[in-house]
Amino acid sequence: MSADTAPGTDSVSSQRIANALRESILAGDYQPGERLFQDVVAEQFGTSRIPVREAFRILETEGLTEVLPNRGARVPALDLYEVNTFYRMRERLEPLTLAESLEHLTDEHVARMEEIQDEIERDADVSRFLVLDRDFHMTSYAGCRSEQLLSFTVRLWNSTQHYRRAFMLLQGEDRMTIVNAEHRLILDACRRRDAEDAQRFLEGHIRRTRVALTSHPELFAG
Repeated sequence: MSADTAPGTDSVSSQRIANALRESILAGDYQPGERLFQDVVAEQFGTSRIPVREAFRILETEGLTEVLPNRGARVPALDLYEVNTFYRMRERLEPLTLAESLEHLTDEHVARMEEIQDEIERDADVSRFLVLDRDFHMTSYAGCRSEQLLSFTVRLWNSTQHYRRAFMLLQGEDRMTIVNAEHRLILDACRRRDAEDAQRFLEGHIRRTRVALTSHPELFAG
C-alpha cells in the first residue's frame, strides 16, 4: 500500500494535524521561511500524505503556511514593509471586529477577559504572554457574527505572530507595563459595551506596537 493510499486520510486526521501544527507554528517552533515536508509530517503523525496536504491547505487559509506545489509547505517570511502593511490593516479591521462583537459579547466573555488579564499581570514569561494575549483579544471578538470578518482578523493576527514574539523578547518588562494598561482600557470599554472607546483604545494599542516593532528592521526578512 502506497503512502498516498494509506488509511487515516479523512478530515478528522487533517484537522488533527492542522491543530498540532498550528500550535507549534504559533509557539515559534517553526521559524519564518522554514519548510514543512509532507513525508516528515506524515511519518510524525503516522498517516499518509493526503491528510498532511489538506492540513497544509487549512493552515494556508489561516495565514500560517504557504503551500509549495509538490514540495510541501513553508512558514511565510515577511519583510518590514509587509509587516507594517499587515499591522495597518489590523488597525482598521480589528476595531471593526470588536465593535461588531460588543453587542453580542456576554458577561461571561468579559469575565473571561478579566481572568486572562489577571494571569498576564502575574506571569511575565513571553511565551505564556503570547498565548494569553491572543486569548484576550479573541475572547473580545467572540460576539462577532461575521465569519468573514473573524476569518480576516485571525489571518492577519497569525501572519504577524512571529514578529510580535521577537519584538516582545527585545522589549521585555518595559513594554508589558504599557500592554497591561492598554488591555485594562479595552477591558473597561468592553465591560461598558462602549464601542467608540473600545475601537479607539484598540486602534492605539495596535498602532503603538506597529510603530515600535517596525523600528527594528533587523527582525524582518530581506
